[in-house]
Amino acid sequence: MNKKPLLILLAAMLTTSVQANEKQIYWGDTHLHTNRSFDAFTNRNFSVGPDEAYRFARGLPVEHPGHKARVQLETPLDFLVVSDHAEFLGAVRHVYNEGLPTNGLGWVQKIKLWYSQYLIRDAIKTGNGREFFYSQLPDPYDTPQEAVAEWEKNIGTSVFPKMPVIEDKAWSDIADAAEANNRPGEFSAILGWEYSLIPGGANLHRVVMTDLDGESVKVFQPFGSDDSMYPEDLWAWLDETSQETGGNFIAIPHNSNISKGAMFDTITMRNEPVGPAYAQIRKRWEPIVEITQYKGDSETHPSLSPEDPFADFEDYPFYIQKGWTQYKPEKGDFIRSALLRGMQLEQEIGINPYQFGVIGSTDAHTGLAAAEENNFHGKFATDSTPEMKLYKWSDNANSSFGWAMGAQGLAAVWAEENTREGILAAMKRRETYATTGSRIGLRFYGGFGIDESLLQATKLSADGVNLVPMGGELNAVDARPPTFIVHAMADPKSGALDRIQIVKGWINPQGEALEKVFDVAWSSDDRLNPDGSLSPVPNTVNLETGAWSNAAGAASLSTAWQDPEFDPAIQAFYYVRVLEVPTPRHSLLDKIALGGEVDTRRPDVIQERAYSSAIWYQPAR
Repeated sequence: MNKKPLLILLAAMLTTSVQANEKQIYWGDTHLHTNRSFDAFTNRNFSVGPDEAYRFARGLPVEHPGHKARVQLETPLDFLVVSDHAEFLGAVRHVYNEGLPTNGLGWVQKIKLWYSQYLIRDAIKTGNGREFFYSQLPDPYDTPQEAVAEWEKNIGTSVFPKMPVIEDKAWSDIADAAEANNRPGEFSAILGWEYSLIPGGANLHRVVMTDLDGESVKVFQPFGSDDSMYPEDLWAWLDETSQETGGNFIAIPHNSNISKGAMFDTITMRNEPVGPAYAQIRKRWEPIVEITQYKGDSETHPSLSPEDPFADFEDYPFYIQKGWTQYKPEKGDFIRSALLRGMQLEQEIGINPYQFGVIGSTDAHTGLAAAEENNFHGKFATDSTPEMKLYKWSDNANSSFGWAMGAQGLAAVWAEENTREGILAAMKRRETYATTGSRIGLRFYGGFGIDESLLQATKLSADGVNLVPMGGELNAVDARPPTFIVHAMADPKSGALDRIQIVKGWINPQGEALEKVFDVAWSSDDRLNPDGSLSPVPNTVNLETGAWSNAAGAASLSTAWQDPEFDPAIQAFYYVRVLEVPTPRHSLLDKIALGGEVDTRRPDVIQERAYSSAIWYQPAR
């Protein structure tokens, strides 16, 4: 099944697109927090701000904010978005260092602010910043819509009002750091922030990013959930600000896996059915989503994809709220079921609000965009060493921190140039993919009328061929099935490749959402069983040393594939999942470092992977 004749063509495809301009893969992180974020600072990130974050991503050494050792990326990134929380931007750092301004306030509010200031400083100084952070989290609600309705009744009761002077200064610092580190063609220091909506413990956060330069963004303050708890208002603000500044913006949903079913719901936060207008504006402003990051993987879940043996990857069953609520995976939480739901909604309302591409990113709060298992520095400064994970949180080793965090992921974009504009343009056309940390090269095309002469060509031409890259749409021209061309190249610093899979989703004539995973290329022919299944690739990880072998994997895999169950009358999506051979998880490496007799309550090995953005097949209308 490993199509050797395609290697020449597909190698050329890794640098050549069907458009006139050549594209390349650029690697980055769109989700990185510095000490300007309230939760990063309360967890003792005192030293890594925006400038240090950009410099670390560029490959320069910086001091770790927790254990204070010198740290450095072995392979620099091509772009980074510093995405500090818009809510109370820079405020906790300012309170700790300088105190809160009280000019013009009444004595009651002054007392409240002084008391809050005392609580913050005391919690941080005594090492209880995480407990303080948890005390500020929302109470759980059955639905986020109920939580928002309750919030509206209590507007204005927050101890911490918006503080424009402090927040403007923090935003200006971030903008200046981006300008100081931006190197067009070499490194893109991209500006952004996080809209941190979490009603009733349902994660509905978005990372907002723009291609504007540092001076241009200073005319506005980032829009946060303290401005509005309705994503529609965020999108309206993006529309208005884009027109005023001439800049481009997108919003990227993240951690849908802990959204309590609300990220990709059939109703809005205003408790109204998703309609054409809502679907259209959401599709415009949210062209990509984050499928994998430190707080777990959001592709799918075993309860939603019971026939998929690889669905159980980096589960993260913890809501961000006060108190414990049993985790319940729902269709609105995961990308695969969201893609299916989007096609169902399209049949009902005429527009698919969930026709998005995918990326990965870290969500690190150390300011360090590190996604490699052997170079993982913790989500927070306070869980950055094996000892801290073992002792500080030993009474809660199965908690939402420490070893529960996955060392993942990365955003890969196929762009014509490494500039702010080029990166954002690639994201808007969904020509993106995600990895869980390794740099797997991946190209995915679909088209009709591909014959053997095209497959043998050294350059890929679109002449006479309806050919689209990942993130695109294939519109039927007749009853022929499309051909999908996939090429994956292993990261030489990570695991070799186990297999390429194509995941198909479709809606049958009865309106049911269905899915199937096809193995389409694999590391050796002797793994193919008589029933068409594949034998697992050997797990060679040595649990005593952390070493492994790539002998059973492949350096590259490629194929031209047609759906054997294709029905020209049925709409479908197809995306690629590439799996590496098993390699050691960071929890195993920590266990070895601590002497081996440690229960991390997490897997010792993982299979790193890549996810492409989908290609949608549209039947003739």
